Amino acid sequence: MRYLIDPEHRVAPVARSIHRSGCRSRVLRQELSVRNIAWAQVRNCPHEVSLGSVPSVIYREDDLGLHGNFIDASYRAIKGEPQWARRLGKVHTSARRVLLSRDTTRCELDSCNSSDALLMNIFCHPSTAQTDEVRALLALDSNTPAVFGFRPGIALKSNRRDTTEIDLKLGSLFIEAKLTEADFRMAPLRLVERYRDFESIFDRHLLDMEGGTVRSYQLIRGILAVAAEDEGRFCVLCDARRSDLIDAWHRVMTAVMPYELRCRLQLLTWQELAAPLAADVQVFLHDKFGIVAAGIGSGSR
Repeated sequence: MRYLIDPEHRVAPVARSIHRSGCRSRVLRQELSVRNIAWAQVRNCPHEVSLGSVPSVIYREDDLGLHGNFIDASYRAIKGEPQWARRLGKVHTSARRVLLSRDTTRCELDSCNSSDALLMNIFCHPSTAQTDEVRALLALDSNTPAVFGFRPGIALKSNRRDTTEIDLKLGSLFIEAKLTEADFRMAPLRLVERYRDFESIFDRHLLDMEGGTVRSYQLIRGILAVAAEDEGRFCVLCDARRSDLIDAWHRVMTAVMPYELRCRLQLLTWQELAAPLAADVQVFLHDKFGIVAAGIGSGSR
């Protein structure tokens, strides 16, 4: 099935709205919208453009079993690994609202804005695990299996375990990936205070709080997860164009009290990660996401 949608009336109004908003997330969404409309049309990929002031391109698998939101080699690898393939079925919860087709079978990883899809494109590609430079960049052992949607089970004061997910586990490395998400989420302080080790790890006075709400909840949760692991490490992957997310990361880092734990925390941009990747992956990242390998062009700014 092919969706026939004229992109012109969607792209033009958004371009004007960018001048009214300094939101870096919105600006990046606009760029990905324009890039992916062109990507889908040139490659004749089945897709639909969502409603809204900043549209998203939602892809679907074609008759040949390929998918416009994925590199062919990565998609074949994902479908061949049951644990990875299950991630493809994560339901797109707003499809009924944002798609003219009201197609509720669309999934989160069909969206051009999906950081999970971007993560899987890179780490499920057959060449990535074999690249010495990637392993060195992330301090990984050889043949480290990729586990997506890992649940570390962070200890709570109630002696129970938190059941939320970390995007990717590579050996002792936990990775939280961001692309166009607005932030690292806010949460009531009472939810953060449930964690057993919160007071011993963080100086709460240095966290970004307002009233009874704390910002960057996902970062706090990820750091608590690795704090409980003897050799655990935590890495945030985000776009170099998202200085707002980078600033949020540094604010949380300043609140981490144990120096030894700080040494196990890392921020890496997609642009830095792109540098040692295979040529076909670099082309995909450039054309579809505007991600230029660090040191090569504007993506390293």
